[in-house]
Amino acid sequence: MVQTAERARGRPRAYDSEIALTRAMDVFWATGYAGTSLDDLSSAMGMNRPSIYAAFGDKEALYRLAFDHYRAKARAAISKALAEKRPLRRALRDFYEGAIEIYLSGESAGRGCFMIGTTLTEAVTNPELRSMVAESLQGLDRVLSARISLGQQRGEVHSEANPAELGQIASGMLYLLAIQARAGGSRKSLKATMNAALNTICAPLST
Repeated sequence: MVQTAERARGRPRAYDSEIALTRAMDVFWATGYAGTSLDDLSSAMGMNRPSIYAAFGDKEALYRLAFDHYRAKARAAISKALAEKRPLRRALRDFYEGAIEIYLSGESAGRGCFMIGTTLTEAVTNPELRSMVAESLQGLDRVLSARISLGQQRGEVHSEANPAELGQIASGMLYLLAIQARAGGSRKSLKATMNAALNTICAPLST
């Protein structure tokens, strides 16, 4: 009975892991990994510190879970946008436009990319975070390169182009959009960057 009562006080009945992770993700996104305190997380998640530790672990463990939460949602959106049956230019346009909507979704200003905005400083001295970032960057390069290679087979990319190099350009332009959003770039300016990426990657007159 004592254990049940303590659990009830530490983890409210309304506790939901996905909601809690989303709230934690939003806090990290707004203030960065180093700038986020456990008090900030406790307040946003509606959980006291013992509850957070019991459910998610320490701050770094919680961050990793929030990172995975963000990455899972991003991968699902990317997979949908880059569906193989779609023309490459249209697929990449939806890929970038979906990212732009996320990057400009901050309450007071564009918040950019969760990964870019929260881990790059800490990655210099934290091998685990650095590994997480590297894995994500390399994974996106592979996905984009494979999709561009398919487009090349269909005549949507110049035959002499290198899909691996274009994949890196495609992902690099995505990170540029994230930085532009954080720097206060307008939707119009981000769309101009997107169009530059599309014209660089896709063959003329592809649809």
